[in-house]
Amino acid sequence: MGSSQAALSFLTNLARAAFGFGVGATILNSSLYNVDGGQRAVLFDRFRGVLDDTIGEGTHFLIPWLQTPYIFDIRTRPHTFSSVSGTKDLQMVNLTLRVLSRPEVPRLPTIFKTLGLEYDEKVLPSIGNEVLKAVVAQFNADQLLTERPHVSALVRESLIRRARDFNLVLDDVAITHLSYGHEFSKAVEQKQVAQQEAERSKFIVMKAEQERRAAIIRAEGESESAKLISDATAAAGMGLIELRRIEASREIASTLAKSPNVAYLPGGNNMLLGLNPSLTPGR
Repeated sequence: MGSSQAALSFLTNLARAAFGFGVGATILNSSLYNVDGGQRAVLFDRFRGVLDDTIGEGTHFLIPWLQTPYIFDIRTRPHTFSSVSGTKDLQMVNLTLRVLSRPEVPRLPTIFKTLGLEYDEKVLPSIGNEVLKAVVAQFNADQLLTERPHVSALVRESLIRRARDFNLVLDDVAITHLSYGHEFSKAVEQKQVAQQEAERSKFIVMKAEQERRAAIIRAEGESESAKLISDATAAAGMGLIELRRIEASREIASTLAKSPNVAYLPGGNNMLLGLNPSLTPGR
C-alpha cells in the first residue's frame, strides 16, 4: 500500500515537472524571435506603441503578449511600373520605369507607423507616375528619343528626391521602355521617308551638277586642244598632220598583219584578173 502511494506521488510530481517544463519552454519560445540576414525588426509594445529602436540580425528577447516583432526586408528589391504621359506637344507616350529600392534602416519605425510593411507598393507607383508625368511634360515627343539620357537623368534625380520624403533609398532608376501612339509613330515614319526622298533628290541634283561641270571642262579641253592644233598647223603647215596619219596607218597595218583572218585583195574593179598577171588585157 505504501509503495503504491509512493509511486503515485512520484508520477504526480513527474507530471507536474513535465507540465512546468512545457509551460516554461512555451514561455521561453514565445519570448524569443529571430532576425535573419538582410532583415531588421521593429517592436510594437502594447503600452508604449512602436519602439524607436531598430533591432538587427540575430536572436532577441521580448515580453510575450506585450510586445510583437515586425520583420522588414532591407535588401534592394526591383519594382517595375508603367505610365501613360503627355508630352509638351500633346502626344501620349507609354513609358516603363524600373527602380531598385530599399528602406532607410534607422527610419524603419517611422515607415512602419506611417506606411506599414507594404511601404514600397504604396509609395513607388504613385510617386513614379507623378515624376514621369512631370518630366515628360517638359519635352516634345521627338526630344524623348534625341535627349533620352537627359530625360532619364531628370527622372532619376526627381524620383530619388521624392522617395527621400518617404524614407526610401533608390539605388537605380532606369527607363526600360518608351513607345508612342499609332498616329505619332506613323507621322514619324512618313517624316523619315520624306527626309530620305529629299536626300535622294539632293544627291541627284548634285550628281547632275557635277556631270554638267565635267562636260564643260571636257568641252573646254577639246576646244583648247583644237586651238593648239590649229595654231601649230598654221605655223608649221600640214606636216604634223601627215606624220600623225602615217603613224596611224603604220599601226593599223601592223595590227592587221598579225591577224590570221585578214585577206589582202588587189585594187581595181576586176578582182579575178588581178589574181593572175598573165590574164590581164593586152597580152
